[in-house]
This record gives sequence, C-alpha cells and structure tokens, in this order.
Amino acid sequence: FIFLYFPETHGISFRIQISVKELLDKDILLKLLFHLPVNYPLTIPDISVHSDQLTRAQCLDVKEKLLEQAKKHLSEPMVHDLILWVQQHLKDVIKQSATVCNEKTALSKGTEDGIWMLLLHLDHMRAKAKYVKTVEKWASNLRLTGRLMFMGKIILILLQGDRSSIKEYLILQKTSKVDVDSSGKKCKEKMMRVLCETEVQSQHKRFQTFEVKEYSTPEELQKEFETAGLTALFSEFVPPLLK
Repeated sequence: FIFLYFPETHGISFRIQISVKELLDKDILLKLLFHLPVNYPLTIPDISVHSDQLTRAQCLDVKEKLLEQAKKHLSEPMVHDLILWVQQHLKDVIKQSATVCNEKTALSKGTEDGIWMLLLHLDHMRAKAKYVKTVEKWASNLRLTGRLMFMGKIILILLQGDRSSIKEYLILQKTSKVDVDSSGKKCKEKMMRVLCETEVQSQHKRFQTFEVKEYSTPEELQKEFETAGLTALFSEFVPPLLK
C-alpha cells in the first residue's frame, strides 16, 4: 500500500510495501520510501529501505543498489523499474551483502568507517537548561554536529559524526543521569527512542556545528530537514509524532 505526502514545492514522498520471495521460499516484506524532488526525473529520488527480516546493513546495501540503478534511468520515470528490479534481484543483493559483511569482519573494520547520522526522540525534559547543557557538552567532546530541536512538545536530537562517537553518545544518553524525576531527583533518560541510525549519504548535507533551535511550526521544522537534504527522513519519522 502507498502513503502520499505532498510538501508544497518540495516534491512528493510516498511509501510502498512489497513482498519478495527470498531463499527457501521465505517472503521478505520490504518497505520502500521514495522522495521525488521537484526536478525528478532529472534528479534521482531519495530512497529509504526498511525490513524487519533484514539487518540494517542489508537494508543499506539494497538502498545503495537501488540508487545505482536509479542513476541508469536519469531523465526518465524510474520508480516502477526500481521496484521491479528489487523484486528480481533482492536474493543476489542479500547474498552479496553477507559476503561483503564477512570480508569486512575479517579486516576488523568497515562499518566503523564513514560519517553516521542519528535521530533521537525525547519524551520530555524536566530540567531543560541542565539537560540542554549536557547534550551540548557531549556533542562537543565527541565532535558531533547537528541539532537539538524543540517544536511544541516534540524534542528531537539529530547528530552526525564518526560511528564510534555516535555509539558513545548513545551510551552516555542511556546511562547518565541527565534529567530529574517528578520528585526532583536526578534520573536517567528512560523514554528516548532511536528513530533512525544510518550512514550519511552523498545527498545529505553535513552540519558544520551543533546548535539548539526552537521552531514554532511543523513547516519550520520541516525546512530545517529539507535544507540538510533530509526530506525523506522528515517524511518518514516526524509526521507520526505530530499526530
């Protein structure tokens, strides 16, 4: 089935769910999110791939292969062809992914390389000033850039940096006493959700600094994501929080 978003003048985002027969006749359910820029098909779409039956690395591999295919179809409508391609080639990509994964493990490196991105959702901040200062300090110490974003009751943390630093930040966020409970006692963050953790792609712009920003409307928040080339990320994860 398909969900459509129509951010005015910023192209179209839609989600397609397909079932693909995999090895041993097991069905793999793939969720594909396409964001078509305004000048599509002269520009390739932004694509996100998710599946509960595949690892994050396999989903990233499928996405990379789809983007490679998209480049071959520049200037012609391509979404239908991309869906057909993934239905026919998913088995090969998954097999290849496993091989590459094993090779990388043997070299004891690979997924740690490159710049990664993390999007977190926080339920609340009781001791806001102290919490914000702590997040800024961690980001600075770990050389992470991005945004701490407030919009109404929504609190999001978007970070970019080395994978090891992103992992370290997550540990700090989960294990440190960053806030206070209803009785004023220091407490750990128990209501944080990781919305997305992925490698930064070529179409994503790098944040140069870490900033704390407040937005008065969802449109302002959306613009922040769009400026950073993260329209698909916004379309996928933020609208459900606005409900």
